[in-house]
Amino acid sequence: MLGTRWSRQPGRPGNRGRYLRLARRRGVSYCTGVAQEIDTTKAHGARVYDYLLGGTANFEVDRAAAERAYAAWPGGIDAVRTDVREHRAALGRVVRYYARDAGITQFLDVGSGIPRENSVHEVARREIPDARVVYVDRDPVVLTHARQLLGDTAGGAVSYVYGDLRDPQPILREAAQTLDLSRPTGVTMFGILHFFADADDPRGLIGQLMAPLVPGSCLALTHLASDLHSEELSETFNRLNAAMADSVTLRSHDEVAALLGGLDLVEPGVVQASRWRPDRETDAPDSQMWCGVARKDS
Repeated sequence: MLGTRWSRQPGRPGNRGRYLRLARRRGVSYCTGVAQEIDTTKAHGARVYDYLLGGTANFEVDRAAAERAYAAWPGGIDAVRTDVREHRAALGRVVRYYARDAGITQFLDVGSGIPRENSVHEVARREIPDARVVYVDRDPVVLTHARQLLGDTAGGAVSYVYGDLRDPQPILREAAQTLDLSRPTGVTMFGILHFFADADDPRGLIGQLMAPLVPGSCLALTHLASDLHSEELSETFNRLNAAMADSVTLRSHDEVAALLGGLDLVEPGVVQASRWRPDRETDAPDSQMWCGVARKDS
């Protein structure tokens, strides 16, 4: 979140200035806001996701919450790890669609999470060597681990913005330091909108973020489903909500499609993430996440 306080992550260096100087030398920039304190007493979505992907940027509270909650997931913890990998693969396919088919050369990844292999800028730059990318997240762990991305980001074309979708205007202002918002932008919101209750008006927030973007811009989102294995998923996220700082709201196919209202859906519409334009025929289990991509044509 912009303007809040940086603190040291337990067990890691607290020298924020050193990270920022190294980042600037490698071409990565940050907004002037710094992160809030890292809370290790409650599980956090980005760290739970990192654990499920086999990462190390998580704490015991995140691991314990995941193991307890995902025992109720259809197929258990191993199945959810498969689902998370499918979700990550879908992100790569969306970025390639933006670059190859939609003619997009710049990307805004809102709710980017902890840096992983095959992040947006890595996938995009395989297609477009000079692609520009802005990552946005409000979890302080993201900045702490962003140095993992420094090796492939020459020229200041990648930046990290501490921002919250509940306040889109600062995100747009900071993004404009790296992106040319007079040109089409590919926006991704993978796995974040289920952290917004109906009272937060996620569709309205999406509208605020997309309104200044020019025609030809696109939005891709994924969202946990309420109408796929509904009983098991409800139990999973009831358990996880009791352990996490942020609560999850499951939504149906039609409710997820409504979040893209006002934009033109790209084929095949809103489908399970594993079924959004798969690279080849796959026997992977159907994802428990809805995925959709839409284009702004006016």
